[in-house]
Amino acid sequence: MIVQRLGPDDWRTWREVRLAALADAPYAYGSTYAREARFDESEWRARLAPDNGMTAVALDATVGIGAIGIYLLPETGAALLIAAWVAPAARGRGIGDALVAEALRWAREHGHQQVSLRVADGNQPARRLFLRTGFVPTGQRIPLESDPAVGTEVLVRKLSDPADTVEPCQNPSV
Repeated sequence: MIVQRLGPDDWRTWREVRLAALADAPYAYGSTYAREARFDESEWRARLAPDNGMTAVALDATVGIGAIGIYLLPETGAALLIAAWVAPAARGRGIGDALVAEALRWAREHGHQQVSLRVADGNQPARRLFLRTGFVPTGQRIPLESDPAVGTEVLVRKLSDPADTVEPCQNPSV
């Protein structure tokens, strides 16, 4: 398994992995499969533009088995971790930890002092991943855009010490 950052020319890879994530876990995302399946090439490329942040996928040979992104909020430039997903058959192998580590590495490389994220209520595996990789609850809650009846919890990870890194977890069931 390798983690690879994507650019606009990798739009087909991103489309495949992102649609797989939306199909597998529609309860976890603010967008929907139906919405994003209608995107054309230019929209997929735009989402991978470096000015928007960073997107990475985990690959097993050439098959996408995981994804993560950092989106830069237009108003503030703050780093928001988004689109985290690991394929069901690949779960429990530390892939989520490796993806989070890559996202935090990118955030540090670009001078961010913290990364925030939202995790949907009921998505306990993702919440456990984020807690064990150093994110902490803020107490802030926001409705999920794709289903406002579902709440999301805001977590934040400070990046104050450049030596403070997240390494893939040796025991992903923690």
